[in-house]
Amino acid sequence: MKILIILFLSPFFCNCVKSQQFTPIAKDTKLTYKIIPAKNNTWGYDIYKDTKLFVHQPNIPAMPGNKGFDSKQFAEKVAKKVIEKIKKGGGPPTITIDEMKQLGVIAK
Repeated sequence: MKILIILFLSPFFCNCVKSQQFTPIAKDTKLTYKIIPAKNNTWGYDIYKDTKLFVHQPNIPAMPGNKGFDSKQFAEKVAKKVIEKIKKGGGPPTITIDEMKQLGVIAK
C-alpha cells in the first residue's frame, strides 16, 4: 500500500521541485554582502539582492558540520566569490571545496 501512495505522489513532488528552480538575476540588481558572527567565534556571510536577504551562510558551504570560517577575511573572500558567480549566472549560488581551496580559506 505504501508503494502505491509514493508512486501516486511522485509526479506531484517532481512538479513542486521544478517550480522552485533558480531564476537568474537581472543585470542591474545590486548584490552586497555582510560578514556575520557565527557559532564558536567563527564567521559567516549574508548576501543581499538589492535590499532583500538572498543567501544566509553562517557555516562553511559544501563542508560537513556547522563550523563557520576562522576569520572575517575568509568569509569575505567566499562571499565575494559567490557574488561573482551569481552575477555570471548559470545556476544557484554555490561554491565548491576546490574553489575555497584556491581562495586559501580551507586547507588543501
